[in-house]
Amino acid sequence: MTAADRADALAGPTNSLLDVSGLRVGQHTAIGDGFRTGTTVVLAPDDGMIAGVDVRGGGPATHETDLLEPTASVERIHALVLTGGSAYGLAACTGVMLGLADRGIGLQVGPNPGELVPLVPGAALFDLGRGGDFRARPTAAFGAAALAAAHTGGPIAMGNVGAGTGAATGNLKGGIGTASVVLDGDFTVAALVAVNAAGSPIDPRNGELLGARLLLAADRPYLPTPDDAARRALVGITAPRAPRMTFAGDGTSGDVIGNTTLVVVATDALLTKAQCTKLAAVSKNGLARALNPVHTMFDGDAVFGLATGSAGAPDQVGFHRISVAGADVVTRAIVRALLAATTTTTPAGNWPSWSDVVSGSAR
Repeated sequence: MTAADRADALAGPTNSLLDVSGLRVGQHTAIGDGFRTGTTVVLAPDDGMIAGVDVRGGGPATHETDLLEPTASVERIHALVLTGGSAYGLAACTGVMLGLADRGIGLQVGPNPGELVPLVPGAALFDLGRGGDFRARPTAAFGAAALAAAHTGGPIAMGNVGAGTGAATGNLKGGIGTASVVLDGDFTVAALVAVNAAGSPIDPRNGELLGARLLLAADRPYLPTPDDAARRALVGITAPRAPRMTFAGDGTSGDVIGNTTLVVVATDALLTKAQCTKLAAVSKNGLARALNPVHTMFDGDAVFGLATGSAGAPDQVGFHRISVAGADVVTRAIVRALLAATTTTTPAGNWPSWSDVVSGSAR
């Protein structure tokens, strides 16, 4: 998508992942009693969805991502899970699998009814202890609840919900964001993100969000410009700090490592698994436009590329436009997540939102 194309670009009707026909999204959020975490489920159409993945971060926590390799035997998956809780949170995938199996959805592996295995890849971000209790993390019940919400339907809530409930980005509050674009009426491309990055989302020269230049009119009608006091506050909050792996008690300073941005990019085009993998890889550029740095050894950044196929197969130029648009919707979804997030204070710390700092209510 060129700059001229972007100027005329239109978001889909809901400006969300739901604009890709057939996809449904459900979320489960746990706040209080030591919890500050959650799970987000992307539910496939009845005949499944084609998927690929690109994992670039140095500390990923993933489930069944090998299934998405172009050389793997299966072509379609049934759901995708994004969750908090680091590796513990991957238990949410089991809850989704069990729920799908109860509905008779999965890969048939035996001759009798019910002898099936739902294919549910997933990835987790690190939010352990952000509600105050390290052991308060997603379980299989979280996945089951998010799946039930996806079946119920409804719009996608953004900000401090689902997998983004405990997310933090450069010490600002992170969260869930989503965005979509329609390419000349041919194909829809959309993204959903849980942004929880080690890197900063702001331009230190002016305090503005790095990805804001790619926003469309549908994303935010008015975006305030930080004054000098807000700029200084934002720089102080997001200034790089030396990471540390442990609480060794040796007097060294630094921030405990706890990051990862999870991304879903989807289209209604009919793509191969290899093309879905390439879509995920190209869409990774959207992270680099909105966050600095990305894909560090202390992030587990993962991007999933999904295709439902309802709009038919693109030619080579069409696929190029889809993959380029994927990067743009990822950037927009990240910015929308940060704008939707609200300041959070728990026994584990305080994470102000960008909007609250700019308005002066969280300085």
